[in-house]
Parts: sequence; C-alpha cells; structure tokens
Amino acid sequence: MTSNALDRALTDPPPRPLPAEAEALLRDLDAPPRLAAHLRAVHDVAAELLDWVAGHHPGTPVDREAVLFGAAIHDIGKCLHPAELSGPGSAHEHAGHRLLRERGVPERLARFTRTHAAWTDEATTVEDHLVSLADKIWKAKREPDLERLVLDRLAGEAPAWQIFMDLDDLLTTLANGADARLAFQNAYPIA
Repeated sequence: MTSNALDRALTDPPPRPLPAEAEALLRDLDAPPRLAAHLRAVHDVAAELLDWVAGHHPGTPVDREAVLFGAAIHDIGKCLHPAELSGPGSAHEHAGHRLLRERGVPERLARFTRTHAAWTDEATTVEDHLVSLADKIWKAKREPDLERLVLDRLAGEAPAWQIFMDLDDLLTTLANGADARLAFQNAYPIA
C-alpha cells in the first residue's frame, strides 16, 4: 500500500514524472517519500542535461533511456538503508544494485546504483557521468573533475574552451534552481 506522502512525492509538480518502471519499483517498495522526491529532482536535472547534449552535441552517442532510468533509481538502495537519507553512507549503492537485479532489472540499467558515486572508475561511460553530474548539480554542487569527464565525452566542432563555457553556463543555470529542488525534496518526510 503506497502512502499518501509517497504518492504526492511521485506526482506533485513541478519535476517531470519518473519513468513508469522506476515509479512502479518505488511504489512496490513503499519507498520513503523524501527518496522519491530526491529521485524526481535528479531525474529532472538529468533530462535537462540530456536535452542540452542533444541540442549542442548531437554527435555524442548517449542512451537517453538509460540515463533517465539511472537518475530515477540511482539511490533506490536507500529503501534498505534509510539512515543514509539523512546521513552519510554508501551501503545503499551495492544494496540497490542487488535489489534491482533480484527484481529483473537488466545490468545496463541497474549499474547506476553503483556507478553514480564511482564516476572515476575507468569502466564508466558518458551515461554514468551524466547521472553522476545530475546527482551533483541538482543541489548546486560542482565537481570539476566530473565536469571534465563529461567535457571529454562531448563531440562537436567547437573548440574545447567553447564547449567548456557552454557546459559551464548550463550547469550554472541548473545550479540556480537548486533551492527550489531542495525545497521540493524537503517538503516530504524521510519515513
């Protein structure tokens, strides 16, 4: 039975809705409402990043579905480790991966539970970097090394300095919306 607060966290405007499969997982797990709100905020930022990449760097191959799903479930392991909703911890990363794999989510989508915090790993992809970037910039946290990884993946005719300036402008704009996203997330209870 989905709680009323979880239902609101999954449906209240303004963030766009999560992919149906991700929303169904959160409802089935009776996820903490604050987690659902957080995932919607990160998912919304990921969609903005993807729109920018498609418009400014159409030659960059990106699996849009994977990024959107990854942003929508990256912290799902916090259903099993709710203390990590309000405090530090990384147990949710592998627990979330295990949870998704047990529920039949393919590895290409389940991996984001592990990679969103391991973006320096050599095996990570542009999709992993975009989910990680969305998970940082939604709250206006800038990670220069992560931003450099994204820059290195972008295809385009423009000089590197121009791509840097354009990405920096986008991230600054997204960061400016952090207070509203944090207010949205914090409007929902942890439990």
